[in-house]
Amino acid sequence: MKSKKSRKKERIAIVSALRTPMAKAGGKFSHLQADKLGEILFRELMMRSSVTFDEVDEVIIGNVAQPTQAANIARVIALRAGFPETTPAMTVHRNCASGMESLTTAAARIYAGEGSIYVCGGVESMSNIPLIYNEKMVALFGKLFRSKTAFDKLRTLLGFRPAFLKPIVGLMSGLTDPVSGLLMGSTAEVLAQDFGISREEQDLFSLQSHQKAAKAKNSGRFSLESMDVVYDEYTGKYLDFDDGIRENQTLAKLAKLKPFFDRKNGTVTAGNSSQITDAAAGMVVMSESEAKKRGLEPLGYLSEYTYSGLDPKRMGLGPVFATHKLFKKTGLNLKDMEIIEINEAFAAQVIACQRAFASDDFAKTHLSEKKALGEIDVDILNVNGGAVALGHPVGMTGARLVLTVLHELRLQGKQRGLASLCIGGGQGVALLLEVM
Repeated sequence: MKSKKSRKKERIAIVSALRTPMAKAGGKFSHLQADKLGEILFRELMMRSSVTFDEVDEVIIGNVAQPTQAANIARVIALRAGFPETTPAMTVHRNCASGMESLTTAAARIYAGEGSIYVCGGVESMSNIPLIYNEKMVALFGKLFRSKTAFDKLRTLLGFRPAFLKPIVGLMSGLTDPVSGLLMGSTAEVLAQDFGISREEQDLFSLQSHQKAAKAKNSGRFSLESMDVVYDEYTGKYLDFDDGIRENQTLAKLAKLKPFFDRKNGTVTAGNSSQITDAAAGMVVMSESEAKKRGLEPLGYLSEYTYSGLDPKRMGLGPVFATHKLFKKTGLNLKDMEIIEINEAFAAQVIACQRAFASDDFAKTHLSEKKALGEIDVDILNVNGGAVALGHPVGMTGARLVLTVLHELRLQGKQRGLASLCIGGGQGVALLLEVM
């Protein structure tokens, strides 16, 4: 099936790809800082690849939390994983799309002729996003450091109050949009109200995410894209599955959870939101012609991509805006997509996207189209579950979606898929992926 518009540039071949399991924050990977987790993943990725370390032109890795102990974390990971000192490395950050940003940045470099082989991906240790001293404690420390005499130091310390120790939670701060002032979960509440999405609908969506993920896990589906990670070197204990999947999840259990972001009138809970997790994912990419020259059979191809902007308060609709832009660029439509992954930041957010895709009014009002983009076939959407069950390590998720779509296309003997996610701050991204 050809695109209706001719492709102006060749596809980007993804010749090797791998991810770690996704571990619940505070759990098995909590002692692994993001740079260590990335080191483990990218070393194994290269060991499994036919491309050698010294053939790679650059390493590009997405990361959101930007750990203080590993500035430009991509460079730290690259050197520790085994890349030579002469291989440059760059960290990219586009919030939830950072893992995809690494891939599209590599693609742009290949198109520009700056290199031919890139390693990209994403990593996040949400367990290790720090607590931060509040302003009063920071001010006290600053005054203490400037005090020159013992008397001055004592007088400063006497000004201490227990309230100064109340920390700023880095995770919550990072998940708050400074423009709209809303937590990401609060933006999901906005969409639930806009589209009339009930608590029951969200909980059912979440239950189905866990059920699909459990089925995929038990069938060995995720083993195609994931490696085992030893998390305790003394005992040799390792994690070989995504441990956020709840095989015994029920609607009754979900219904017991209280709204988290709007405690009085809300519908978004911890149970119908993405889980906070730690993980890494990576890919070795090159132009299609380079892959053919090397006699490689890629996992699949990145054929086109688009980013879009929208109202930060409704950032969850990013996939609709970006996919519309992608379809305008390629001449394709929803019926051409055989597998679709929309990141499950929140159940309400994905349901809102489904309704926006199918709404003539939304298309006319927001996309300047005469009719809706179309209805998403639920049988091809997030067929192995999504972030509600698996987790959403923000810097890694975008890369994980690429792996999932490509593996599923190959398993089902299909050709073309869509990977998309919403981006905190009011953006969206859509990737057109192919396997033939």
